[in-house]
Amino acid sequence: MAGFNFRRNRNADVSGASTVVPSTANSLDHPRAPMEPVTGDVHRNVHSPEKGDYSMKAVPITLRTIIMAILVAMGGFIFGYDTGQISGFLEMNIFLERFGQRTTNTTTYPNGYYFTNVRSGLIVGLLSIGTLIGCLIAAPIANRFGRKPCVPIFCSVFIVGVVAQISVGSGDWIGIVMGRWTAGLGVGGLSVIVPMYMSETAPVPVRGAVVSCYQLFITIGIFTADCINYGTEGFKNTGSYRIPMGVGFIWALILGIGILFLPETPRHDWNHGRSDRARTTMAKFYGLPEHHPMIQNETAEIEKVREATAASAHEPWHAPLTGPRMFYRVALAMALQMLQQLTGANYFFYYGTTIFKGVGLDNSYVTAMILGGVNVGATFFGVWMANHFRRRESLYVAALWQTMCFLIFASVGQFIFKDAAEGSSAAKTSGTVMIVFACLFIVGFATTWGPLVWACIGEMFPYRYRAVGMGLATSANWFWNFMLAFFTPFITNDIDYAYGYVFAGCNLAAFFIVFFFLVESSGKTLEEVDAMYLLHVNPIGSAGFRFDDETRKSIGGGGLGTDAMRLDNRGRKLNEAGEGGVFQDEGKPIDTSRMNHVTDHTNGTLPVASTGAQR
Repeated sequence: MAGFNFRRNRNADVSGASTVVPSTANSLDHPRAPMEPVTGDVHRNVHSPEKGDYSMKAVPITLRTIIMAILVAMGGFIFGYDTGQISGFLEMNIFLERFGQRTTNTTTYPNGYYFTNVRSGLIVGLLSIGTLIGCLIAAPIANRFGRKPCVPIFCSVFIVGVVAQISVGSGDWIGIVMGRWTAGLGVGGLSVIVPMYMSETAPVPVRGAVVSCYQLFITIGIFTADCINYGTEGFKNTGSYRIPMGVGFIWALILGIGILFLPETPRHDWNHGRSDRARTTMAKFYGLPEHHPMIQNETAEIEKVREATAASAHEPWHAPLTGPRMFYRVALAMALQMLQQLTGANYFFYYGTTIFKGVGLDNSYVTAMILGGVNVGATFFGVWMANHFRRRESLYVAALWQTMCFLIFASVGQFIFKDAAEGSSAAKTSGTVMIVFACLFIVGFATTWGPLVWACIGEMFPYRYRAVGMGLATSANWFWNFMLAFFTPFITNDIDYAYGYVFAGCNLAAFFIVFFFLVESSGKTLEEVDAMYLLHVNPIGSAGFRFDDETRKSIGGGGLGTDAMRLDNRGRKLNEAGEGGVFQDEGKPIDTSRMNHVTDHTNGTLPVASTGAQR
C-alpha cells in the first residue's frame, strides 16, 4: 500500500474532513436582526499565507470540545445500539415464541417457532424507513428552530418507539414493527442533526476528528448491544429482549438532557442575528479570546458566505439539481451512500448471529461480539486515517480489499462449509476461515468506507446546496439500508453464501466509481473543492491538482465558486459567459485569464493547504 503515497501533509488544514453535515449552508434563512459588523475585509482570502498563518495547528483541544464531542456523539451510539440489538433478538427463544410463527419442523427449528422472511425483514428493515423519513424532515426543522432544540425532540421520538416495542403483547409482531419505525424517525433525525451540530461547533483544527466520533460511537453502540444481548439471551422470560430495549432509554436521556447544557451552534446563531453569542461560543470552544485573529478570520468567512448566498434564498426547489455541476455531484453522493450499504457491512451486523450459528461456536452471540469488537478497534484507527490519508486512494484500495474478502467468504461458505457435516473438521476449519475474512472485511470497511463516505459527500457540495445535497445522499443510504435488511432473508434462503458474490461485485463497482468520478478533497477548503468540480478537474489526477495564489483568491467571494454564481430564469439556466459560465456576485464574468494560472501536477504531490502550511 505504500506505493500509493497515501500520506497527506500533516500541517494541512483538515477542515474539509469535518463537514459531514452542512455548516452555515444548512440554512438559506436571512438574519432576523442586523448583523454586527465584522472587523476587516470580509471578502479577503482569510486562508492566504500572505495574510498571516495564525497556526491553527497550535490551538489546543479544550475540555469543552472533548465533552461536546463525547456527549453529542451519543446520537451515533443510539443508532449503533439499535442496529446491533435486533440481530440478537431474532435468535432469542422468548422473542421467537412471542412474535414468531409455530411450525412442526422441529428438526430445523428446535423450539417450534420461526420467522418468515417477510416478518424478519420487516422487523429489521422498518427502522430504516423511519430513518429515511426522519433524515428528510430533520434539516428544514433544524434550519427553522435551531440544531440544539431539535436534539431533545428527536430523542423523545426515539423513546416513544422504544416504549411501544417494550409494551406490545405476545403475538403482536406488528407492534414491534411500528415501534421500530417510530424509533427510526428519531434515529434518522439525529443522524442529520448530530453531525451537523458537531461540524458547526468544533474548532477547525479538530473538526475532522470530532465529526468522526459520530461513526466511532455507532460502532461502540453496536458492540455494546452485542454484549448486552449475550448477557440476557439465556433468560427464560421477556427480560431477555426487554432489558436490552429498555437500556436504550439511557443513551437517549443522556443526549436529550445533556444537549440542554450546550450552546446553539455558532453558525446558526450568526445566520439568525445573534453574532455576539456566536462569537462567544466559538471563542470558548477554541479556548481563545474573542478578539483573537483566528476567531475574527472565521467569523469573517461565515459573514462572507452569508452575503454571497443571501441573493439566492428564493431559488426554486429544483435548483440543487440544475445548478452548475450539481446533478453530477448529487448523483455521485447518492451512489457513494448506496455503495456504502452495498459493500455488505450490514449483512454481518444485521444477520451476523444467524449467519454464524452453524459455524461451530457454542454460542453464536460470541461471534457477534467478535465482529463488533473488531469494528470498534478498526474505527479508532479510521478516525486517525481520516486526518492522515487521502480520500480517493483509501476508498478505492479498500474496495478492492473488500472484494477479495467477500470472494473468499462466499466461496468457502458456498462450496465447503454449506455441505460439510456439522461438527466435522471441514466445517470447523471452513467456518473459522469465514469468520477471519469477515473480520478482515470489517477492518477495511471501518477504517475507510464507514467514516470517509460521510466526509466526501460533505465536502463536495457548495454552501448554497449543501443541505439538500446531504439530505438526498443520506436518504439513499437509508433506502438501501432497508432494501438489504428486508430482502436479505429471501436471498440467503435461495442462494445461501453465494450472496457474498453480489457484494463482491458491488465492491468492485465501488472501485470504478471512486477511481473515475470522485475528486480528491483532502487538504483542500470546501471552496477549493467546489471550484475543482466547476473546472471539471480530472478525478484521476485530482490529488496532484493545485491552485496558484492568484486563482485561489478568486475562489468563493471572488467569483470562482457556485455560491458566487447567479442563476437566471428562476434557476433553470446559468448565464453562459466567462469560463465555464462562472459569474461574480454582480453578474459579470470573471477574468478568464486567471484560469491560465491553474496548474495540474500529477506527480503525486499534495495540494497546497488552506492554511498556507508548506511541506
